[in-house]
This record gives sequence, structure tokens and C-alpha cells, in this order.
Amino acid sequence: MVELKIPRPGESINEVVLSKWFVDDGSFVERNQEIGEIESDKATLPLIAPQSGKVKFLIQVGSTIEVGVVACTIDETAKGSPTKKNSSEKAVQIENKPIETKQTEPVKAVPLSASEPIKISEALKDVKITPVARKLMEENGLSVDDIINGLRRIGKEEVLSVAEASALGPSKVEKSRNVNKEPVSQLRKKLSKRLVAVKNETAMLTTFNEVDMSEIMALRNKFQKQFTEKHGIKLGFMSFFTKAASIALQQFPKVNSSLDGDDLITPAYTDIGIAVQAGKGLMVPVIRNVESLTLAEIEKELARLAELARNNRLGIDEMEGGTFTITNGGVFGSIF
Repeated sequence: MVELKIPRPGESINEVVLSKWFVDDGSFVERNQEIGEIESDKATLPLIAPQSGKVKFLIQVGSTIEVGVVACTIDETAKGSPTKKNSSEKAVQIENKPIETKQTEPVKAVPLSASEPIKISEALKDVKITPVARKLMEENGLSVDDIINGLRRIGKEEVLSVAEASALGPSKVEKSRNVNKEPVSQLRKKLSKRLVAVKNETAMLTTFNEVDMSEIMALRNKFQKQFTEKHGIKLGFMSFFTKAASIALQQFPKVNSSLDGDDLITPAYTDIGIAVQAGKGLMVPVIRNVESLTLAEIEKELARLAELARNNRLGIDEMEGGTFTITNGGVFGSIF
């Protein structure tokens, strides 16, 4: 038997939460296969099988456990082929609460003639279809039932659109006093504490400045195709903002400084954090030595770190030590 112990995500972290298993208890796993995931108040890390064999779980999903505890054992003498939970077969998770979904066969698109009507079952005859949606459904051979059955997720837009339609129509939305209780992730707990601490312990100041971006817009439009062909990545705005911040920090090094007791620490380098909204909370990966990077190198590093953040694979080392931070609220429609 080989024991798989809970790794330490960082020096100051002693407890983690087992957020999920990627395989079933008793299944065969391969060496170096990701079989689970742990979550701390700073980062999310995968559990990697040290050897091939049959896995036996010792910890349940959602349990808070100390670093070094044995999460599972692997029987090396067992033989078999690796099994992995398929994303379409396993439970859909919303804040650690599973909602079982049934696996359905994928809908095959069969083009229809323009004169062939869209199929509508009796139960869905009152569903309203926009002209654009009707045309797309006809081109792909999809019925109303196919669209309804294909919707896997109910989001804010869907709820608001139905609520608005109900309010305008003859039917009335029933009042509800129900509440939904969900567990808060370790990362979000830490974020809330940090935000309150920052507000209480720092002198808050907000200032707004407008910048003429017309030259940057023209530059991107002119060289975007050549840039993409040469570097394999698009030239965005963040690389310009990041590089500009680095140049400004070198011209005004006190802004790049921090207090350490009675000493003022002023690094000669600029390590700039870029705030990324991940599924489990706000993450701030750091791009090191921006002063020495080109725009293409910044874009590539930003894309790499953003992908790690979205997949909850950022390590502590990739989020520590930033000297300046950029938050782009424009992606959420923010103006100020």
C-alpha cells in the first residue's frame, strides 16, 4: 500500500479542505494522474497519484483536514485500466453542493429546408422564438425540445428574462421567502477578512484619470495580424497597461516601495500582480521583472497565469511578492 498524504500549499497553511475527487473509490489509477483536489485559503492544489493501483479513499469530500494526513491509499498489486469521472457523467457542483444531471446523447445537427417548420411539442407550444433564433434552429435542424433539453445551466440572465416576461404578461410571479444556504470556500473566507483588514488598516484614497488611448488603438489595429502571426497570441490592452505601470514605477520608485517595520524597501525590479476573477474567488498572479519583458512576453505570461487561475492551479509562489497590482474592472462593465 502506498499512502497519499495531504501536501502543504504554503508555509503558513496547516489546514485544507478536500474539495473533490476526480475518480471513484476503488477504481484503478495511473501514476502521476490527478485524482483529487484540495483547497486552502490561498490556493487550490491537485492530489497526484504517486503510483499506479487501486485507490481507497480515507477522507470524504468537504472535510477539513490537517496537512500531512493520509487522504487515500493505493494498492500497487492491483491491476486494471485507469478510470476517470467524465464531466458529463459526474455531478454538477455549485459551491460544493452536487446536483445530479442525467447524461443525454449529443444532438446531431441535420440541416432542414427553409420550408420545413420547427418541431414544437404540445407542452412547449407557448415558447416564444425570436426570428434570429428560429433561423439558427432551422439551419441546424434543432427543435424547441432540443434547445430546452440542451440547457444545462440556469443563470441570472435566464431567470431575469423569464421574470420580466411574467411581470409583463397575464401571469404573476409568486412571492417567495425561501433562502439558499451554501458553504463558503476557504479562499472567499480569506478574501473577506483581507478586504476588511485593508480597509481598517490603510489610508484609503481614490483618484481618477482619463487617458487618450487613440494611439494604442491605432497601433493594435495596424499590427494585430503581424503580431499574432509572429507570436501566436493576440496583442491586448493589458500588456500596454502593465508595461506603462512598470515604466512609471521606475520613474517614481517610492510608489513601488513598501514598509518593513522602520525600513522603507524599494526594489529595483517591478513585479506586477494582475487580478483575475477565478471560479472560487479573486486571484492575483504576479508577472515578475516586467521592466525586462517585451509586450509579447507579457501577453504570453498573462495568458499562462490566467489559465492556471481559471483551472485553480495557481501555486503560492505565483501569487506572492507583487510590488504593484492592476485590476481591470472593464470586463465587468465598470466605468469607475
